[in-house]
Amino acid sequence: MNSQTRAETRTERDYVGEVEIPGEKLYGVNSVRGVDNLTVSPLTIAHYPAFPVAFAQCKWAAALANRDTDAITPEQCDAISQACQEIIAGKFGDSLIVDLLEGSGGTSTNMNFNEVIANRAQQLLGHAPGSYEVIHPNDHVNRSQSTNDVYPAALKIATYAMLGPLIAEVEKLAIQFEGKAIEFADVLHLGRTCLQDAQPMRLGQVFGGYASLARRLAEELTTVRDKLRTLPLGGTAIGTGFGAPAGYRSAVYRHLSDIAGIDYVAPANPFDAMQNMDVFSRVSGELRTCAVSLAKIASDLTVLSSGPVGGLGELRLPEAQAGSSIMPGKVNPVLPMAMIQLSFAVCGNDVTVAQAVQYGELEINHFEPVVASRVFDSIMLLTNGIERFTQKCVAGITADVACNERHLMDSMAVATALVPKLGYARVSKLARQSVAEGRPLVEILDESGLLSREDTLSAIDTASYPVFDPR
Repeated sequence: MNSQTRAETRTERDYVGEVEIPGEKLYGVNSVRGVDNLTVSPLTIAHYPAFPVAFAQCKWAAALANRDTDAITPEQCDAISQACQEIIAGKFGDSLIVDLLEGSGGTSTNMNFNEVIANRAQQLLGHAPGSYEVIHPNDHVNRSQSTNDVYPAALKIATYAMLGPLIAEVEKLAIQFEGKAIEFADVLHLGRTCLQDAQPMRLGQVFGGYASLARRLAEELTTVRDKLRTLPLGGTAIGTGFGAPAGYRSAVYRHLSDIAGIDYVAPANPFDAMQNMDVFSRVSGELRTCAVSLAKIASDLTVLSSGPVGGLGELRLPEAQAGSSIMPGKVNPVLPMAMIQLSFAVCGNDVTVAQAVQYGELEINHFEPVVASRVFDSIMLLTNGIERFTQKCVAGITADVACNERHLMDSMAVATALVPKLGYARVSKLARQSVAEGRPLVEILDESGLLSREDTLSAIDTASYPVFDPR
């Protein structure tokens, strides 16, 4: 900044001293201090678009509420509102320069937004940025607010917005699994427990289970998402609402709901809302549950598609890319591997969120920036990862029908289906004979005259299509 000429810069001062700011930028001295002191990561508060949108929605609603209560003039409100709408439209990201992981408890973030909005409002009213003669970052843009209520409110709004696309991707995955359940409905399959041969089943039943899980994950994410509609906005610094005029609180929620199109509500107890961030433990917990549950499915697909010669080879996954730089022709299950890997990251993020929620102190939690960073990261990883997993892997899965049936018929797992006909003791003896002689149990039964191959297949068919009592 110091290398620029006076004509290209403006000077702003705080109690620490003066700073030179590029003339075309809308941030101010507080933003510069935040960058100089607290930049520790490569991501700014503009990195996740939902976050600037959420902050601008809060500031816009606050301006309207302040106008309604005569805390600012209609002219000031109009200029602030227009500046907020421009941020919502995606403008001024290059002036939102504070690190997402800044350690000021959110003050640097809040002031970055206050300064950008104030300076843009100044321009709209024909005044120079930095003079703050008509619109001041604190006196007008931040009127009736504190970092302590607006930051967590914006964090909840942004998280609510980001969860929408994630839930949609999980639902799309469920649809794909449901399609595969229908496609593989008649494929005989060897069910396994503890990685050992267990019982006959249908491959479609495996994928039906996956579909049911995905549906449940989407439902639980939807449930926890709804809990984010309760905001601390209006509590100002510690929940008392000190500094906000009478009527402000009801007005700000009314305007915010109109702006966002979401029914955001005030908390039953404003002090609870300021002190505690337990909702993010729940949100992060559901993100972790989603990640590890889908990682389990991804692991299953990796095992079932292993080979193609030395493994199970019962499923064929789409060949996405070469699997080795040294072994020609090798193809790896890279999409399931990616799902498993991202689950590790989401689990780590969840631990961080839990620690941050725990270490809030007294009237506020000043570790909200790390919660924002980790929750946003988990949502992004899952949204992008599930989209690719669904489209590039699950949609293209095929079954080796002959391999599935061969593994079942060659296994002593068919013994379970015969217990109702022959009794546990006799079937157990025959199963051990099958293993000892290395011959399929079906073949031994047919030779002994105990059961014909057709009768055995009928018993297997019955066992793989159980009738469940709906009660």
